[in-house]
Amino acid sequence: MKNNFYETIKKRKYPYIIAELGANHNGDMDLARKLIDSAVECGCDAVKFQSWTPTSILSRVEYEKNTKYDGSPKKHFGSLKEMVDKYYLREEQHYELRDYCLRVGVDFCSSPFSNEEAELLNLLDVPFFKIASMDINNFDLLKHIARYEKPMILSTGMSKLSEIEKAIECIEKEGNKEIVLLHCISIYPPLYENINLRNIEMLRQVFGYPAGFSDHTIGTSIPLASVVLGTSVIEKHFTLDKDLPGWDHEISADPAEMKHIVEESRHIVDSLGSFSRIVYDDEIEKKKKFRRSVILKRDYKAGEKILPEDITYKRPGTGISPEESDFAVGRTLKVDKKEDDVLYWEDLV
Repeated sequence: MKNNFYETIKKRKYPYIIAELGANHNGDMDLARKLIDSAVECGCDAVKFQSWTPTSILSRVEYEKNTKYDGSPKKHFGSLKEMVDKYYLREEQHYELRDYCLRVGVDFCSSPFSNEEAELLNLLDVPFFKIASMDINNFDLLKHIARYEKPMILSTGMSKLSEIEKAIECIEKEGNKEIVLLHCISIYPPLYENINLRNIEMLRQVFGYPAGFSDHTIGTSIPLASVVLGTSVIEKHFTLDKDLPGWDHEISADPAEMKHIVEESRHIVDSLGSFSRIVYDDEIEKKKKFRRSVILKRDYKAGEKILPEDITYKRPGTGISPEESDFAVGRTLKVDKKEDDVLYWEDLV
């Protein structure tokens, strides 16, 4: 069933960068389109939304508790129910945003939180399904999505290795082996010492699938560091303004930060190179200016022998090199030389 997207992820040179818009559109389609436009301008490969309804993700008990999902009061304008009602994407809005993404040339994708929402995304022909960390043990949803025979990007936040293994087995049993694993710490933001970026390499080695990073840190340094570890995908929350009301704006990258991540991730990949030691032509030319040669400390006449106490080493590097000086000492000059002259092999008998 090989999917072009999955093969591309495995072979592409640079990380596939997802601007996680989530609910940062705040229920405003004009803002959603501005977010998409900005993500395109930044060079992102995809924009990702979240597909849930007031009844598909939260129970009555949770609404009655009026749970707060972060510690910042400025992000809440009312009750949990009021926020969910305002922020969830309606079915027609999915089509609207998908079509807009097609027009501006960026991949549209979303995280479904129920089978019905997965079916909607399948009808929208998303290039892959993104599974949120909270659903890594939701086997009913995993099986349902796996049967669409499309790549599945699986975030691993809050999960033990055994839980990741079970999720993969669940997907594979449905015949789907097009999986990308994202290392993720589901804390907003996490402490640096808890990020454990080397888990990217570990996940790739243990499970044999491409691995990437779903980032919840502030700033750009950590997602860029993940590039050195061979991350295939970088997912980063994205906003136009970190001071907007809503759950995720504060920990999101703004356009300047996202553009920095996109551009610098490519520079990092280009600079990693290989294990082979290469001295480039420009460096060979630079040797002539920056390395040292054997330099005479006094005037010499033709016929004199070079004495060890009469030589030193200075720029340029066009003469006899310091490591070859032992082969020059004791040799006889065939031409006159002045103090501070460069000594060349052709000067010697």
